[in-house]
Amino acid sequence: MTGIRLTAPAPGWSIDADVVVVGSGVAGLTTALRCAAAGLATVVVTKARLDDGSTRWAQGGIAAALGEGDTPQQHLDDTLVAGAGLCDEPAVRTLVTEGPDAVRRLIGTGAHFDTTDSGDIALTREGGHHRRRIAHAGGDATGAEISRTLVEAVREAALHTVENALVLDLLTDAEGRTAGVTLHVMGEGQHDGVGAVRAPAVVLATGGMGQVFSATTNPAVSTGDGVALALRAGAEVSDLEFVQFHPTVLFLGADSEGQQPLVSEAVRGEGAHLVDASGTRFMADQHELAELAPRDIVAKAITRRMQLHGTEHMYLDARHFGAEMWEQRFPTILVACRAHGIDPVTEPVPVAPAAHYASGGIRTDLRGRTTVPGLYACGEVACTGVHGANRLASNSLLEGLVFAERIAADIVEDRPRAGAPTTDALPDPSPLLAPEARTTIQRIMTRGAGVLRSAESLAAAAEELEALHEGAARAAEATEPKVAVPGVEAWEATNLLLVSRVLVAAARRREETRGCHWREDRPERDDENWRRHLVVRLTPERQPVLRRTETEAFGPVRPTQAPDCAAAPPTHPADVTEEP
Repeated sequence: MTGIRLTAPAPGWSIDADVVVVGSGVAGLTTALRCAAAGLATVVVTKARLDDGSTRWAQGGIAAALGEGDTPQQHLDDTLVAGAGLCDEPAVRTLVTEGPDAVRRLIGTGAHFDTTDSGDIALTREGGHHRRRIAHAGGDATGAEISRTLVEAVREAALHTVENALVLDLLTDAEGRTAGVTLHVMGEGQHDGVGAVRAPAVVLATGGMGQVFSATTNPAVSTGDGVALALRAGAEVSDLEFVQFHPTVLFLGADSEGQQPLVSEAVRGEGAHLVDASGTRFMADQHELAELAPRDIVAKAITRRMQLHGTEHMYLDARHFGAEMWEQRFPTILVACRAHGIDPVTEPVPVAPAAHYASGGIRTDLRGRTTVPGLYACGEVACTGVHGANRLASNSLLEGLVFAERIAADIVEDRPRAGAPTTDALPDPSPLLAPEARTTIQRIMTRGAGVLRSAESLAAAAEELEALHEGAARAAEATEPKVAVPGVEAWEATNLLLVSRVLVAAARRREETRGCHWREDRPERDDENWRRHLVVRLTPERQPVLRRTETEAFGPVRPTQAPDCAAAPPTHPADVTEEP
């Protein structure tokens, strides 16, 4: 354990439970429903409303071997290729073999997927898939349908939910075992301000961290809170450098920031073409699957073409679909495009890559257990080894389903117990950043650690991020400190800084191009030296410590032994210490 906590008031209220699930997407709500069905007192904590997470923004669908002639082995093969040599094969095999039945159980819960005239589930293709295996709902509103289904089930089951609540830190007992979380509820209601949910099992399902970049498909709530909490608690994270940039995000201008509209990969799956300003297709000579190549290949091809032509975007041409297909198959995208003055029925859609998905995250085993006893992670916040260096399209919703069920089964079987949360005074809480630092962090990350990276750009980003970190520490130590006031915006900015520092540290260490990690100065994949995973933890001095696995195997996830993480800080703050 690190002993690091956010600066925050002491909890003024508390709830007791068997399990607290943080997050209300497919991963969180599936876990909560399974735990509650087994008789465990379950509390769901979510940062906004129950249906406001990343799940509802998922357009394309959910991948599973459901079609005639398709098999889990074929799904596994496509996933391993997309993961560029770093997928954990046992994790992928678990995903693809348990996935079809998990989808059928979701349908049994009430999810309605689009069907063919014969009544079968309608399946489409996306990048990296050699078969049609993407089930979708409402044309391009799959996530919204899954979210609706699970939220209704949670309300019908009368689960205890705490909405508009930002999770702060992990509570632990005297032996370092999970004992709950602290959180801050925004606004008035049954709970208000900082409180605690005391539970021996905590499941982090907080989604992604796309908000570390200026432009992302992620909602505003995706500020890496789960990864930051886990790091402060002493948990290991893995493969954080592998941030997937979705190749086809609606281009709204070079200065546009925040959440950007996604143009689903399913549009290309149905036959749309990527073209430059002259109308020339350029993917056919890049990969055998052309526009349906894995996302990293498409994003790199678009970026190279942009560089070649000196432009800020390319185009996605689907005019040949016609109005009826756009209206029936992609109604959400059609509305989003038209809202920004673009009609895809009559003109190509301007697109450019933007931050989309974190392939890495909190390191877990096949039952969702992290290196902190009693702490679980599921969904995008987790790193199960399924995605490797690049997530295969539409595997994310499936991962949330499959591993949520596994986590619930483990909790039900283990029935974890914990002592009372320790109440020792924390002499050195983590200094908070001012809310305005959020934009500064995003611009640093976009400039230095975006689609294109190099040793020079990453070093500059590390230096600027470290300056923010040290500045906050100096402000806290000043005779008349001018520190940020504890609050949601300051906590989010502080989380963003921590996650960004660790991401950049890992990206600097990986001296190659692999999957969605693209180093301009190291353009080749180096299997001999870098077909390895990078694992990071935090020292009590708030510095990242990194180790590289000896092989491509994901390796066992062993509980952290306090005070194992006590290590000498790096000689230079922007560097990373590597363990033996």
